[in-house]
Amino acid sequence: MVVVFAQTGLAAGLNGVFASIDGGTLAIEDWRGQPVLVVNTASQCGFTGQYAGLQKIYDRYRARGLVVLAVPSDDFNQELSSAAEVKEFCELNFGLDMPMTDITHVKGTRAHPFFKAVKAETGFEPGWNFNKILLSPEGRVVATWGSAVRPESDVVLRGIESLLN
Repeated sequence: MVVVFAQTGLAAGLNGVFASIDGGTLAIEDWRGQPVLVVNTASQCGFTGQYAGLQKIYDRYRARGLVVLAVPSDDFNQELSSAAEVKEFCELNFGLDMPMTDITHVKGTRAHPFFKAVKAETGFEPGWNFNKILLSPEGRVVATWGSAVRPESDVVLRGIESLLN
């Protein structure tokens, strides 16, 4: 399922600053002018294999500006116990080199402000791991997809390609 939105943006509070899994921070504002695919992830989920697809589209489109941001979360009780374990797992099993946050809450009252803003503006909240939120280069939420929609599916690729220079 895809839900398309057109009125939200960085000015509406979507300028999330996340703790990076590598230390420091990652700010969505730093990617203004580029499409960003934000995905809440987990290392012990039936959808964990989607990491391979996320890396594949990141490799395919990063030179054209796409940023894929993986946001590990234990909100569905399927993440490893530390950021170091998550990082090692993703590097060893999937060769991930995309930006990745520290383990982050994505739903409910403890959700990261980015996810709270997405919910406030669009009504969308991750219902499971590997939900996808596509931001336009201007920072608007233009589409969301649930867990069952694979990153390399036609609908996701069309959404990404429509935003690339």
